[in-house]
Amino acid sequence: MCRAAHDKGLAAIGFSAHAPVGKTGLKTTWHMKDERLNEYMDEVNAARRRWEGKIAVYRGLELDYIKGLRCALDNDIQNLNLDYLIGSAHYIVPPYGAPFTVDGPATELETGISEGFAGDGEAMMNAYWDAVTEMLTLDGFDIVGHLDLVKKNNAANRFFNSESKAYLRRIEEVVRAAASGGFVVEVNTGGINRGYLSEPYPSPEIMRLLRRHNVPVMISADAHNARDLDGHYQTACQMLLDTGYTSHVIFAGRSGGKPVWREEALAAAL
Repeated sequence: MCRAAHDKGLAAIGFSAHAPVGKTGLKTTWHMKDERLNEYMDEVNAARRRWEGKIAVYRGLELDYIKGLRCALDNDIQNLNLDYLIGSAHYIVPPYGAPFTVDGPATELETGISEGFAGDGEAMMNAYWDAVTEMLTLDGFDIVGHLDLVKKNNAANRFFNSESKAYLRRIEEVVRAAASGGFVVEVNTGGINRGYLSEPYPSPEIMRLLRRHNVPVMISADAHNARDLDGHYQTACQMLLDTGYTSHVIFAGRSGGKPVWREEALAAAL
């Protein structure tokens, strides 16, 4: 991954494996196992040493906010001395039944809505935005990951109406929370890279709101392989320009316990 990033001419590479969730009791195949966390940290540190002077290598995690079960302020996360932490919401904790993810197979989401929300997709949508809003008020992380992940399985408004006034009110609330919390929002091309979507997370509508509230953004490929490290970056740049942005930010380390961001004109990135 470091070699590919270097060969592509990227300024830096940041690793952000899905943080362990073993303490929650949830069984998953896509989070790092608790017993491998130290190995992960050691591997990234070793890569940083090997590539010093060639490309900056940063050590991070993507932390799932799971209501009542997991948040970025948990001691085991805060004690890791990470370069950065991405906060994201994949799981919904429904009023009935077990937690489920919004971005798994559509059949899993359909079952979760049926069993956890009595078939009410709008209620599921509201629960998702409730989780994101709560995550933003709890602090402890630096970057907001794939903000509107809930849209992944909602083609043709299958489960809820993403054009309704209710949906627009929710995203307005979330954007205001991101702005007041001083977060950087990720413009994530992972859904395009993996063939799920034709646009980045978040949508152009949300990007316009973020711009209106002066929320800084960073571009990320959410790469699961070396080939996609800069996947569809130009698509993201063009969307940002189309929604009123003239610059994005690049992570440049930490100073005094806070992230350092370097602003770059979008014209230079194209």
